[in-house]
Amino acid sequence: MANSMKNRNHWDAITLYARMGYASRGIVYVLVGSLAALAAFGQGGQTEGSRGALERLLTAPFGKVLLAIMAIGLVGYAMWRIIQAVKDTDHHGNGAKGLAIRAGLLASAITHTLLSFFAATLIFQFAGSSGDSGGGSQGIAGWLMQQPFGRWLVGGVGLIMIGVGIAHALKGYQAKFDKHFAMPSQTQQWAYPICRFGLVIRGLVFVIVGSFFIIAAYQINPNQAGGMGEVFSTLRSQPFGQWLLGFVALGLFAFGLYSLLAAVYRRINPEV
Repeated sequence: MANSMKNRNHWDAITLYARMGYASRGIVYVLVGSLAALAAFGQGGQTEGSRGALERLLTAPFGKVLLAIMAIGLVGYAMWRIIQAVKDTDHHGNGAKGLAIRAGLLASAITHTLLSFFAATLIFQFAGSSGDSGGGSQGIAGWLMQQPFGRWLVGGVGLIMIGVGIAHALKGYQAKFDKHFAMPSQTQQWAYPICRFGLVIRGLVFVIVGSFFIIAAYQINPNQAGGMGEVFSTLRSQPFGQWLLGFVALGLFAFGLYSLLAAVYRRINPEV
């Protein structure tokens, strides 16, 4: 009986951390989308990625407290991603497709752990005003370039990111997230269009970032790699770039709302 209660409390804690994680990711993307939208229409300065959004959060009232909560939440999200990958809580299976999805979950765990660490460094004033995630992407590409077959590793990362982006877009377009949600039908009527739009646009961003990595591999130049900030800059420089950036900003804001909805309605069963 005691062991059963202990396990129950353990799973409840994991579920709480997972929901905090989805909420933290949602807040990051709501901020990213909002800042990009302001920048698109000349109200917010430079476009920024997830790191820039966290830096902006530091300037808010009780900014350090908010960042600490975000850092804990992002660690919780990374922990949940690891559990999803290792225990296969969503039943992706051990086939090629399932293993690829689970590997993507592990990659997500790593990136959100790094983002949590960045938030923690901001709290203790260790970080400078690095802005968007482009420097991180270029740093990763540069490190990979120094490894054996580095050019191919960078290209491989690009292909993986493009694959993840296409999978995200399909997940949104086909509403595949529905099987993981326990949401009232009345809520679905307004929430699902937001979720689908957000997932498709986030998938598009992944495809563009993956393309940057492939260009970096082709030119053997890690500086060609880029993150979300570079995606925004590229869109802004296109014909009708202001409207393109605004459209993508709205989609990332929608993805943030999707993550916040997941924090409430997603089925989370770490016991599988």
